[in-house]
Amino acid sequence: MKSIVLLYDEKEFKQVEEAIVPIFEEQLKLKLPFNTELFVELGKDDFVVTYLSDDQLKELLPYAIENNWRIGLLPHPKMTHARQGLGVDAKLKASLEHLLAAEDSMEIDVLMANGRPVFNTLVIGESFSVMTGSIQETAWKKFRERVGHFFDFFRVMKAHLYTLEVKDRKPLHTACLGMVIVQHGQSSLLSRRVLENSYVNDGRMHVIALSPRSITGLFWFGFTGLFRLQKPNQLPPFAGHIKTSALKILSNQPINYTLDGTLMSSKELELEVLPKVIRIVPGRHLHVAENPSSQDVFNVKILPTGESKDELVDRPLPLIYHASTEEFKELFTVLRENARTSSNFLVLMVLSTFIATLGLFGNSSPVIIGAMILAPLMAPIISMSMGVLRQDKNLILGSLKAILWGLSLAYLCAVLITWLTPLNIPNEEIMARVRPNLLDLGVAVGSGIAGAYAHAKEEVAKTLAGVAIAVALVPPLAVSGIGLGWGDWAIFSGALLLLMTNLAGMVLAAATAFMFLGFSPFRLARKGILYALVIVGCISLPLFLGFMDMVREKAVISMLDGHIVEEVTLREISVRHVRPLRLAVKFISESNLDHQEIREVKREIERLLGEEVELEVTVGLKIE
Repeated sequence: MKSIVLLYDEKEFKQVEEAIVPIFEEQLKLKLPFNTELFVELGKDDFVVTYLSDDQLKELLPYAIENNWRIGLLPHPKMTHARQGLGVDAKLKASLEHLLAAEDSMEIDVLMANGRPVFNTLVIGESFSVMTGSIQETAWKKFRERVGHFFDFFRVMKAHLYTLEVKDRKPLHTACLGMVIVQHGQSSLLSRRVLENSYVNDGRMHVIALSPRSITGLFWFGFTGLFRLQKPNQLPPFAGHIKTSALKILSNQPINYTLDGTLMSSKELELEVLPKVIRIVPGRHLHVAENPSSQDVFNVKILPTGESKDELVDRPLPLIYHASTEEFKELFTVLRENARTSSNFLVLMVLSTFIATLGLFGNSSPVIIGAMILAPLMAPIISMSMGVLRQDKNLILGSLKAILWGLSLAYLCAVLITWLTPLNIPNEEIMARVRPNLLDLGVAVGSGIAGAYAHAKEEVAKTLAGVAIAVALVPPLAVSGIGLGWGDWAIFSGALLLLMTNLAGMVLAAATAFMFLGFSPFRLARKGILYALVIVGCISLPLFLGFMDMVREKAVISMLDGHIVEEVTLREISVRHVRPLRLAVKFISESNLDHQEIREVKREIERLLGEEVELEVTVGLKIE
């Protein structure tokens, strides 16, 4: 039989007398109202049961540790954090039954912050609830809670400089919006979602440093969090994680923090886990381990240091992430190498143009695709886009030189092949590249974004061949060379416009993509982006006219195909020219058509379209 000493909040005397004392009955040795001058002599087998608030427990804890008390906790109305952190059941009756049935106590750790115990959490700065485990019971309430957290992201937030000192490690100087510190991850509502293999008796605490690099990144995390159905078992992508027994946090300004819901401030924070200092009957929801792992964790690669840290300190989060010079040093090395006019680049340009020109004359799509993969022209274009973005004259001029040399040799190759080839009639592959429109600009924009992304992310660089096929730089270059060799202005100018569309669209799109990937702040990028926009805008006018012509062609074909005029069915309609409108049409009739009947059909077509039409007619007889 237990010998119970009950320490209670005298403000809750009525609840104690009515709900607690009758349950203990003869096991109750003594009941005492708690006060700061408490002095109790306990026997070896005495069991101290508390019905106290969080603040009262914090005052009692040093005395209990010093006298090696065995303690059990009951859920006081104001014992929120100790109840959560120590796994105490929220229902008084269930908690009483658990304490009476428990036979053994165990020694647990206590996390101290500047000498004060931390029952549940210590939060420095902003935590914006990304770590919060919902305590709502219904899915709708959980979703509403997430919506509330999501709108927290729209507040102006600034990162602050912190120095984290851990024994036997080099001090970490970083910038964070905030930090969340917990002793363990099994019963804390704040951390149970993300911390695994963490227990109240493992001698370690967890520091989760939150350092998003941009508002867009934070916004995206919050937006996806709205619809996250399962509890995630990992930290946010912008969070560092330290698991250790002792840590000191310093800052160049006062550190404002919340310790178990109480606002506090200090010049520095000294955190320490006191191992196995108090004997306690574990709460019903407190998970413990017989042989917990005490291995330290120092996963802080995601946290900004050096130049990245300086970009974030004491200023509002940028709209988009700004990578530091250190972070894209390797990418810049690659881009500068791609901007060089090397012999390999020139040889590949000539070979790809040679293959593409022969493929165009042979009307062979597979051969043309092979030439696209071989073409190296996209590399200096991506380099130029970064030069335009960062106003890097050397990178711009180097890339431009490589592009111009490549184009010159490619034109020379295409013209020579055209002169040596007796074929002089445009085929489908050639004509497909002489009437560019806004759709082609869209392809160039998409390819530019993909090219920039593939260069910035090593893990997706293998998609560059697919990007080269999509944007198709060499085929219009070869067609333009064929037009030049034939002396055909329409083919030359149309293919050249497509080539310029691809070049301008890729430079603008890749530069914009690099900006959003964080490789330049907007204040530096806006001049280059503006110039690229002006060029693309000038190119877009003829593209818009070409697009409207295409829309007009489709409308004409849709209106006339299958239409019956005086027992003549119109089939296989194609638009030869838009201004003036010239159509190639097959007339399907049950009998031969004379000149007058054909003219009647022509007049009906003109009436339907509302304009004069030139017709190239083929008559087909329908025989039943």
